[in-house]
Amino acid sequence: MVGSAIVRRLQSEDCEVLTVSRDDLDLRDQREVEAWLRDRRPDAVFLAAAKVGGILANDSYPADFLLDNLLIETAIIAGAHLAEVEKLVFLGSSCIYPKFAEQPIVEEALLTGPLEPTNEWYAIAKIAGIKLTQAFRRQHGRDFISAMPTNLYGPGDNFDLASSHVMPALIRKVHEAKQNGAAVNIWGSGAPRREFLYVEDCADACVHLLRHYSGDQHVNVGSGTDVSILELVKLIMTVIGYSGEVVHDLGKPDGTPRKLMDSSKLAALGWRASTSLEEGIDRSYRAFLNSSYVT
Repeated sequence: MVGSAIVRRLQSEDCEVLTVSRDDLDLRDQREVEAWLRDRRPDAVFLAAAKVGGILANDSYPADFLLDNLLIETAIIAGAHLAEVEKLVFLGSSCIYPKFAEQPIVEEALLTGPLEPTNEWYAIAKIAGIKLTQAFRRQHGRDFISAMPTNLYGPGDNFDLASSHVMPALIRKVHEAKQNGAAVNIWGSGAPRREFLYVEDCADACVHLLRHYSGDQHVNVGSGTDVSILELVKLIMTVIGYSGEVVHDLGKPDGTPRKLMDSSKLAALGWRASTSLEEGIDRSYRAFLNSSYVT
């Protein structure tokens, strides 16, 4: 989802975009990745590739989430160094921060407390990626930077209920509830608050950071506002046009109580999100209707 959005964003720039299919290159294979980068010699790299998923997927496959992401990061970042890539932007996640970090979360909150247990494997891998970019910057002088997007959604999202994040899962649940005239079932109390950023905005922020930022510290990339999960469900229902019942599965975890990032550092660099949550949900729903998940 993010990689495709970055490619779309770069179409308006005077540059050649190099991409490769996962069928043609295993990003976990360091030798293959090094050879690909050495042969093509890109000037810049956006490292958006990752194994991602929601609470259920993280909890079910902790080894896969930790190992696959570590292998992808080390192969690409080390390969970029050997290929003398001029600039690299590593994309992490807001889950890197402590579960009970003070809100809104500033970049300095990293490693100041325990992580949310339901996705700590993915978070640890992303923290390792941040530290790896810092290490190459300090030891080798590489201009490698890290951006930490909040919860992303939009075209190309994963709507598989077994592995998706909260936004696409809720869009699909509301759609199917409307089709069947059924209640909308959500995990937990609905009280936790989350921040969301439309993926096209994230891609624009990444290009902005590539141009305007060079520093050791990672940079938060968020919209600056959050909503409760229950408020999100009701907004999705409004966009889709369904007024059915909402049922809470209290046997499922809530996760982190609140996760709102402080993106003032990015704002000081001259960038802010431009897509409202309602507009983004509408675009995401239309993308879902045109996807293979709708029969």
